[in-house]
Formats: sequence, structure tokens, C-alpha cells
Amino acid sequence: MSLGKTSGAESRVGWQGGAGLLWAPLLAIGGAAFAVEIPFFFLGTPSGHDVEFHLYSWLEVLAQWKHGIFYPRWAALAHFAYGEPRFVFYPPASWTLGAFLSAIFPWTVASCVYLWIVLVAAGVAMFVLARRWLDPQKLDRRDAIFVAVLYAVNPYHLVIVYWRSAFAELLASCLVPLLLLCVLKAVDAGMRAVVPLALVLAAAWLTNAPAAVMIHYSLALLLVFFAWQRRSLRLLLVGAGAVGLGACLAGFYLLPAIYEQRWIDIAQAVSAGSRPADNFLFIHTTDADHDAFNRIVTWLAVLEMVVIVVAAWAARRWRETQREVWNVLVGWAIACSVLMFPVAGLLWRVLPKMQFMQFPWRWLLCLSLIFSLFVTVGLRRWWWRAAVCAVSILVIVGAWRYAQAPWWDTADDLREMQDNMATAAGYEGTEEYTPLGAEPGAIDKETRNVTVEGPAHAAIRVQRWDAESRMFTAEMSAADQVALRLFRYPAWRVEVNGRVVETTARAETGQMLVPVGAGMNRVEIRFVRTWDRAVGGWISFITAIAVIVWLWMSRVRTSDRPV
Repeated sequence: MSLGKTSGAESRVGWQGGAGLLWAPLLAIGGAAFAVEIPFFFLGTPSGHDVEFHLYSWLEVLAQWKHGIFYPRWAALAHFAYGEPRFVFYPPASWTLGAFLSAIFPWTVASCVYLWIVLVAAGVAMFVLARRWLDPQKLDRRDAIFVAVLYAVNPYHLVIVYWRSAFAELLASCLVPLLLLCVLKAVDAGMRAVVPLALVLAAAWLTNAPAAVMIHYSLALLLVFFAWQRRSLRLLLVGAGAVGLGACLAGFYLLPAIYEQRWIDIAQAVSAGSRPADNFLFIHTTDADHDAFNRIVTWLAVLEMVVIVVAAWAARRWRETQREVWNVLVGWAIACSVLMFPVAGLLWRVLPKMQFMQFPWRWLLCLSLIFSLFVTVGLRRWWWRAAVCAVSILVIVGAWRYAQAPWWDTADDLREMQDNMATAAGYEGTEEYTPLGAEPGAIDKETRNVTVEGPAHAAIRVQRWDAESRMFTAEMSAADQVALRLFRYPAWRVEVNGRVVETTARAETGQMLVPVGAGMNRVEIRFVRTWDRAVGGWISFITAIAVIVWLWMSRVRTSDRPV
């Protein structure tokens, strides 16, 4: 079984041509990704739904790196400098890459560079899948380049680029081809595929949580299909082992993110407008802008579904030789499609964690891979493929013209973000990451970092006010409380004159109140490593060492076998 799997000898011969075999796909994918960004030169930078969240996160991380905080947890300037534990819950891959690029490139082009790199990476991942599994007797290297380019700039990716600015979700698209590649390897290689599959699953958790949920459900679906066709339960054991191993590798992120949800208002992630029920295809709400965007993804989803049906029918000859994979891809496409319609509402309510994917049309991330593959294997004539690409472009242009035009940021808008960080003015936070009891709508954006809560008089001197460490002295005329420009959160440890004290929160805002006595008080506040962070880190470290040792031993055993 395979998608026309090439043998090891064929693979070696194919790549021994050297760089000549590499530059063409890279040039094609890179050129297509660059073409996507041509409007940027005339209109500015796309300002989609999530752009401020991501760009401010990059600036936060970059600023904390400069202060020696390698792995940030607390977004200090969120909620206009009252803060939130954003980086405990949002996976690190996208904000690490974004902050790194922001340190190298001018801020006004950092997001453009990010988008180009991720689109190219998605295309390369698809090219690797195609070269490994497409039948070389029926589909040549040009077909592999075509499917890679088509996947890199598929219609849903264009929606993410122009309308959504969902940088982490776009990055997760690089993992979908690798998921299919590892599943096909598991079908052939059994337990030897556990580690590669686990690495993909761990990368999914560290990239985008909704995409990780989608990838895990896709894995289960694919393995059940193959296990049923092969009448083999071993594949299910391979999948279970990979899921457990992947979760352990990502434990340093997963355990704190799961445990500390009790400390934030996570239910806001599925509030009105962000619930699955508000985002099925063809759904209507009372929000005109929301419905306009929903029409865009609906048109796009219908386009991909129709093309998949036509291309799958046209690929009937391929089906004769690759029936197993053809059936699996069709089943996966049907599942992705059904889950985007209101008829699947019950599944979204009862399946674990599905509701936190929020938007059913996110399944286009997987459907777009199937779309790209079927166009390539089913529509063999280049003019058919050109027609599909032309229609896809027309759908995007029509959405731009008649449904909802993208929003754009100028260079001045981007510099304003930098200024807000440099002056510590801060920015709006995220509702679902707001600490419990905090009320961002009631805060005073102009308040000082430390103020006296009661009638006492005080001389306050702030000595340090960093992201995860604050220190000040307060000489009080009487015992009282001081209010900090900081939301209360259990990971904050407060010491007054060297003694740990219990803090409270102001009822109106949720900001931290620290009890101090009469006279001089030296107050030190630190964001400490809670037990869940420590245990999660050790789980990841021990698992990574075990994987490295296992891979090394496997390599030694392989090299010792007689030829």
C-alpha cells in the first residue's frame, strides 16, 4: 500500500542529482509565496482578525528576551500593563519565530517575512509528501512541484493571509502533510513510525491548540480507516503510543496550560461569536461583519468540496491501483466537510475539546491538503489544473470585491505598536486569558504602578518593574494596602520585608492588593515556577532523552546488521 511509494533505491537515485533537483521546487514555491504578497507593496500589511494579538506577542517576547527571560509566561503589557498569563496558554512556536524575525528584520516587514517563510515551509512539507508517496510511473517531479505550490497558496491559506492573520494556524498547516506522511509510514513500518508521528503531534501542540485538536482527530480517523481496511489493531496501538509520546514531549507546555486553566476565564474562548454554532457554513448571525466573513469561507469551502468530488471521480484510474489510500482520502474529505455544517452540531458538543476549535471552517486546513492532492492525481491535464487555479483566484477576488475587503496596516500603524510597547502604555488583552476576578473594562489606564489603597500616606519608590519581577519600597504613615498595576494571579509570589504575604484583589478591577505595615516596607514580587511548570518541564526533558537514546540504539542495531 502507498500513494505510489518509491523504493529506497529510487529515492536515493532521485536525490543524487544534487542541488539541481532542489532549486526548482524551492524557486517555484518561493515565487508563488512571493506572488501572494505583491498586494502588500501597494496596500500595506494585512490587518486580519488576529494580527494585533500576534504582533504584540512578538514584541512582548522580544522585549523579555532582552531582559534574559528565555521562555516568557506573563504578557506584562497586556490589558494596558495589568498583564495576563498569555504565554502559559498560547503555544510557543509562532511567537518564538515571530520574535526571532522581529529581532532580525525591520519591524514593518517582520510579519511579511513570517508569512513568506511559513507558506514556503508548507509547500516544502507537501513536496516531501509528494516525492515520497506519489507514483513515479504516473506522476512525475513536475506534478510534485505543482501539488507543493498549490498547497502553499491554496485558497484557505490566502484567506488566512489576507483576512485572518492567524499566524499560528498557518504555521500548523506545515504539519498536515507530515501527518499524512507519518500515517502512511505507520501503515508500512508499524512501530518504527511511532517516534516520527509523535514528533508531528508534539509540534502540533506547540504550534496551535485548535489545529492540534484537529490533527489528533484526523489521526484517529485515518488510523481507524486503515486499521479497518487492513483488519489490524496494531495501527491503533501505534497511534495511541504516538499520542502519548507526543503529549509527553510537549509536556512543558501542555501540563501548565491544562492545570492553570482554572486560574483564567477560559470559557470566554467560546463566547458568542466564537462558538461553533455561530460559525458553521451558511450560518447567519446578527453581526454583519461576521456574516460577511462567513460567506467568504463558505464560498471557499464549497469550491474545494466540488473540486474534490470532480477530481476524485477523474482519479478513478488511480483508484484502481491505490484503492486503499483513495478510500481513506475520500473518507477524510467527507468527515472534514460534514463537520463544517450545522448538521454536525451534536458532535461539536459531545466530542472532547472540539468546542475549543471554535470555528468549524478550520477543517479547511485539512481539506485543503486533500483538495491539492486530488487536483494533482485526478486532473492530469495542465489546462484543467490551470482552470482550478483560475477559479480559486476568482473566488478570492470576488470575496474581496463583493463580500468583505481585507483591512490593512500602514508602516505608521506598525510603528505605533512599537511605541505602545516602548512607553509601557500597553495594549488590549485577551478575554480568555484574563485572570479570574479581573475586570479589564474597569481598570484605570493612567494609574501609577503602585498606589495607596486606603487613607495612609506613603513615600513610594519603584526600584524595578520588569515582566516577571517587581520591587519597590513603601514608607507608610500607618498600616494599609497598596494597589499594584497588576492583575492578581496565583503564580505571583509577594514578599514584604522578606516575609511571604497573602495578597487580595480589588473587587472592582481584580488588581493585586498587598498588605504593608507602618514604617518602611520593602516589597518584592516574582512570577515563580509553579509545580505544574516544573513537572511539565521534567516530563518533556526525560521523554526527549529517552527518545534520543532509543533512536541512537536503533541506529546502532541497524548498522550492526549484516549486509
